[in-house]
This record gives sequence, C-alpha cells and structure tokens, in this order.
Amino acid sequence: MFVKTPKIVQHVFPSIIWKKKTTKKKIWLTFDDGPDKKITVFLLKLLKKLKIHATFFLIGEQIVKYPELTKKIIEDGHVIGNHSYSHLNGLLTSNKTYYNDIDRAQKIVNSNIFRPPYGKISPIQLRTLKVKYKIIMWDVLSWDFKKNISSEKIYNNVINNTQKGSIIVFHNNIKSYQTITENLEKILVKLKEEGYRFSTIW
Repeated sequence: MFVKTPKIVQHVFPSIIWKKKTTKKKIWLTFDDGPDKKITVFLLKLLKKLKIHATFFLIGEQIVKYPELTKKIIEDGHVIGNHSYSHLNGLLTSNKTYYNDIDRAQKIVNSNIFRPPYGKISPIQLRTLKVKYKIIMWDVLSWDFKKNISSEKIYNNVINNTQKGSIIVFHNNIKSYQTITENLEKILVKLKEEGYRFSTIW
C-alpha cells in the first residue's frame, strides 16, 4: 500500500505532475470525486473555517446532480478540475470512449487540469490528453477511502509523508465520509502548525 508515489513511477511518466517544484513550504490539497450533498457541504464549511483553498477534481455526472454545490465550490475560491464524466478507468476503457467521456465532462467543468480516475491512464491516452490538459496525479495518498483503516493510519499517512510541493489526495464521496469527518480537520491544523501553506495555482 503505497502512500508516496514511487520515484520510479514518477520517472517513467515525467509529463505527469506528481509534485510541484517549490522552495517554499507550499502544498496542494486535492479532493477527488463529488460533488456530494453530504461530504462536500462538510468540506466547504471546514475549509472556510480554516481559511484553506483546495482543488476539487469533479465528476461530470455528479455536477449534473448537484450544480449548486459546484457553484458553491467556485464561489468559495476553490479550483475545479476534470475527473471525467463517468469515472472510467482508462486502462479498462477504449480510447475513443475515454476521450468522449472526458470531453463530456469538460463541457461542464471547463478546466485545463485533469486527474485520471483511479490514477489509471495508458501511455497513448497520456500523450493525447497532455496536449489539452495538465495531468495531475499526487505524491501523497491518504487512503481515506480504504475500509477499516484507522484514524491514526490516515493521519500518519499524510503528516509523515508531506513535503514542500506535495500534492495530497483525499476523497469527496460518501465512502470517505466517516474517515474525512473524523480526521481531516486535525490533519489540516497540524499541517498549518508545521508552517505549510496551501496553493491552488497549477
């Protein structure tokens, strides 16, 4: 169970943004999936309370369900990115179907950043999509979506692996609701105490 993306993987796919280059204690907080009527509301309230801005990689079909939540994310000063329309796994989907699904989401999202669902994308899909998008992955995976993971484990996954320029992934879906509500605030507070500042500039 990798928390840090292995350097060999980052080396093999250098055109993907795994981590941001910076000499300052800046990090990039990201949330995948959503919007969701329960967890997104929680996230927006918490981020506003802590005065933190984040990047939300949204699913097109969820945006259609909850357009007002999408509007609220933007109004609160956060950035949105394309996470496909139907959350397709690129390695299990034909290129044509995959591109059409992303294009369908793009008509709603209108963003120049894209994160492949599941972090799965083929080399040919990457070559095609990087012409239009910055492909954003991560170097710190919280594992907040994993069943039966302890609060201590999620906390340590993030705190012990975050560095200058880290891109951290949490999830904006109902599966992660309990782990997010139990752990996110103390993680973000700790990161702020350690002097990290949160950026949404890609």
